[in-house]
Amino acid sequence: MITLTSDFGLKDPYVAEMKGTILTINPNATIVDVTQEVEKFNVRMGAFMLASAAPYFPEGTVHLAVVDPGVGTQRRAILIQAAKAFFVGPDNGVLTLAAQNQSIKHIYQITNPKLILSKTSRTFQGRDIFAPAAAFLTKEVAPEEFGAEIKDPVKPDFAQTKRKNGVLIGEVLHIDGFGNIITNIAEKDIFQNQAKAINIELAGVSLKLNFCKTYAEVETNEPVALIGSHGFMEIAFNQGNAAEKFHMKSGDKVAVKAV
Repeated sequence: MITLTSDFGLKDPYVAEMKGTILTINPNATIVDVTQEVEKFNVRMGAFMLASAAPYFPEGTVHLAVVDPGVGTQRRAILIQAAKAFFVGPDNGVLTLAAQNQSIKHIYQITNPKLILSKTSRTFQGRDIFAPAAAFLTKEVAPEEFGAEIKDPVKPDFAQTKRKNGVLIGEVLHIDGFGNIITNIAEKDIFQNQAKAINIELAGVSLKLNFCKTYAEVETNEPVALIGSHGFMEIAFNQGNAAEKFHMKSGDKVAVKAV
């Protein structure tokens, strides 16, 4: 099984070209779209979408993600071997959240000319490098055959949090369709059963919010903090739009302290 995540959209033939490449190499491959509607060039959003979907696929799935504003430059093409899945894409952080959630074992640079298309374009490596690599993985080609192992992958700020003087500092990963502010602060960093409330600093606003399990534990149009379905801390309004009310956007900083 291969999943596809990209910012290509469905207007152009790019997604079909990638699927055609995969099926030419392995006609028995099952291809599932995570989304092709990542905001153009938004690596953070692509990483969030992939990290949200990846845990629900069978062991051995190959996750192919192409949100690649640096296509054709010196940025590397990589294959990440995790405990239960493989991740293929550019070395720009789009794979990081999903892969580190599944325990990264090895990372290889994709350089073997036998495992990519013989003629490659500098502007469409999703079709010419990443799609073939994903297809060959489903044909049980060993990960180490794709190229040399690397130890220094790009780790973007959105894949990391910092702790200073008891304050956890993260950032907004995504604003969903309900206006919920989804941060990069993972469930393991906030102990839901211990924290009854948290102090939050965001966009120049200081808040003390109840830390709950559901949106409906507070009154309608009241703010709440909780661990959402993706495993990250959210700031939300019960039946309201938190992002609009707090003027927050993807990438904004968030500071949290349990009280």
